[in-house]
Amino acid sequence: MKAGVLALQGAFREHAESLEALGVEVVLVRRPEHLSALDAVVLPGGESTTIDKLLDFSELREPLAAALRDGLPTFATCAGLILLAGEVRDGRPDQRPLGLLDVTVRRNGYGRQRDSFEADLDVRGLVGGPFRGVFIRAPVVERTGPAVEVLAEHDGVTVLGCQGSVWFSSFHPELAGDLRLHEAFTREVGA
Repeated sequence: MKAGVLALQGAFREHAESLEALGVEVVLVRRPEHLSALDAVVLPGGESTTIDKLLDFSELREPLAAALRDGLPTFATCAGLILLAGEVRDGRPDQRPLGLLDVTVRRNGYGRQRDSFEADLDVRGLVGGPFRGVFIRAPVVERTGPAVEVLAEHDGVTVLGCQGSVWFSSFHPELAGDLRLHEAFTREVGA
């Protein structure tokens, strides 16, 4: 399997290391040509408004959106979730989410940096006990549409889900020291 990791800003190295530990060939996506021949792509956490601007600067916005619309399997975490959301609350006025997930998210909905936390999550179908979710300035999923399958909740709020071949989390699985979610994603998309 060959997976791209959007490498404009944020926790892309940690995602790349997680995928490589599973034997996945990783391409750091910084230009449109890096999207060719990928089996999947990861959109990491980071600063969503910065990533939004860098998508335009790197000329990646339209090619990435086209690849995702064409069904490229995707795992979007934290800021990546914001990037794909249908609606973003508390974002910058010039922020332009791609609108590919039927969710409404509130940017930094769990609070500022000092409000970051970890929580054990019961993930549907994940073997081996709870998964430790690392929430850092995380978005809150305020609404999910009918096509969204909820895979985990924290205090009654969706924190992990999928819509077709697009997985999303409001937390950082790459920082948990646990490869099970990356492994489940790659297995699901056909690794």
